Amino acid sequence: MQAPTSPRLRAAATEGGKFLAVGGVGYVVDVTTFNLLRFAGGEGPLYDKPLTAKVLSVVLATVVTYAGNRQWTWRHRERTGYVREYALFFVLNGIAMGIAVGTLAISHYVLGFTSPLADNIAANVVGLALGTAFRFWSYRRWVFRTPDRMVVTA
Repeated sequence: MQAPTSPRLRAAATEGGKFLAVGGVGYVVDVTTFNLLRFAGGEGPLYDKPLTAKVLSVVLATVVTYAGNRQWTWRHRERTGYVREYALFFVLNGIAMGIAVGTLAISHYVLGFTSPLADNIAANVVGLALGTAFRFWSYRRWVFRTPDRMVVTA
């Protein structure tokens, strides 16, 4: 017997699945860019600048994920203006990026874990997981708001 679910819970689960799919594409863009900047050909152009590499990779991934989330994940949600949405999306993504960069900085500079594996675990596993939870919550709350009367279909 399947547990009963409310329309709101089903809608949130659907949005969550789409958000994670778009985020998966953004993750590939982020991790690929980060590693190319740090380690392409052994020592990439930003080999000695892991934080700069992470900031650039996240900015590129943000452009990709805004498009995916606006056009697919939350296309049914109220549109409050492109400039407002895009600005909020970037600000909130900047906070989430700060979470990932912060975990990388602590791991790399405070704890002394400087290997490629350690940098990737800190930035692209721990930091990304914490940042993703923040993004989903904040985007639903402030960027892609629920219409006053959202029609939920099964």
